[in-house]
Amino acid sequence: MSPSTDEHALLEMRHISKYFGNVTALEDISTRVEAGKVTCVLGDNGAGKSTFIKILSGVHQPSSGEYTMYGTPVEFASPRDARNSGIATVFQDLALAPLLSVWRNFFLGVEPMHLGVIMRSAFMKKTAKEEMAKMGIDLRDVDQPVGTLSGGERQSVAIARAVYFGARVLILDEPTSALGVKQSGVVLKYTRAAADRGLGVIFITHNPNHAFPVGDRFLLLNRGHSLGDFAKDEISHTELTRLMAGGAELEELEHEIGIR
Repeated sequence: MSPSTDEHALLEMRHISKYFGNVTALEDISTRVEAGKVTCVLGDNGAGKSTFIKILSGVHQPSSGEYTMYGTPVEFASPRDARNSGIATVFQDLALAPLLSVWRNFFLGVEPMHLGVIMRSAFMKKTAKEEMAKMGIDLRDVDQPVGTLSGGERQSVAIARAVYFGARVLILDEPTSALGVKQSGVVLKYTRAAADRGLGVIFITHNPNHAFPVGDRFLLLNRGHSLGDFAKDEISHTELTRLMAGGAELEELEHEIGIR
């Protein structure tokens, strides 16, 4: 299925392609992101997920196709342009400083100052704790170093930070890839919480078992091409997993070697 055009979609990509010389990184990719919904982008290594993220976040510009927000075409010359338009990306490395406290990380690089010279630490601590609580994250001590938190909790700090600073679209780059089952569940919970607060969330993953519980829409990539773009009621968990695992290619191989 291809996404229907809707001027009210928060973000939409139509027939996006990206070429690096003679190399095709993406070819004719279309999907949409709605406020309060999670769009999952799935694919194995080399599928084109990284290029897709970089186009969304303004690192790369598409070679062809149209990128719109609220139905209006946009062109981002840099990641700063994308951030200024409300697109926040939480990469796998999180860009957190492990030795700094939770509240310092929450305001890292955008510290509010009094008279231009003194950090408003009391305000920062109170705000960080309140904003984390709004996401359902109850931290006992925002003074603790962020490096002492679990992987899922560190992801939650980055997500809550993006929400507080006005993100309208939140891109999560493989947020569960290095986490165990329990901590992955924590991240999935906060992913849904971000959507429930009205953000359009783009969840990048290679794991259909993580995508299906939180996703409202699923774009499947394979070697830069789309295997399909589906609303949740258009695809089952089994079919999503089958397409990710190779789908018809596996069936053809099984037939050739006589697997039953």
